[in-house]
Amino acid sequence: MGEETTTRRSLRYELTEGPGLAAECRDLTQRALAAWFGRAGARGREPVEDVLLLVSEVVTNARTHGSAPYELCLEGRDRALWVQVSDSSPGRPVPRAPHHAGRPSGHGLFLLQRLSARWGSVSRGRGGQTVWFEVDVLR
Repeated sequence: MGEETTTRRSLRYELTEGPGLAAECRDLTQRALAAWFGRAGARGREPVEDVLLLVSEVVTNARTHGSAPYELCLEGRDRALWVQVSDSSPGRPVPRAPHHAGRPSGHGLFLLQRLSARWGSVSRGRGGQTVWFEVDVLR
């Protein structure tokens, strides 16, 4: 029986409140993708665009529905990227049902359901929550 090998890389960023936070998180994620996945992590590939959109949505949701996110964690595992965004909101994310494409907002969790391989949230008690998702970068 062969041995299973997993290539794992991870980065943790402490975030500060301020303008351009979603763009900063997208840039950090883009650089990690390029470093870890090479040309597949280059701008313009569909899975990469999905990851960057989801990072923006999760960071924006944290800011809109809770508090400013305080941490972004990225972990590359073989063909996938696992993203975690932590904030101090005590509430867990709840998708609006049914989804209506014509609404001006409320699409973030719908996009997570549609574009990620899997997603969820972990309560940190009074310390907030972490929303996470995984996207297969090398499809």
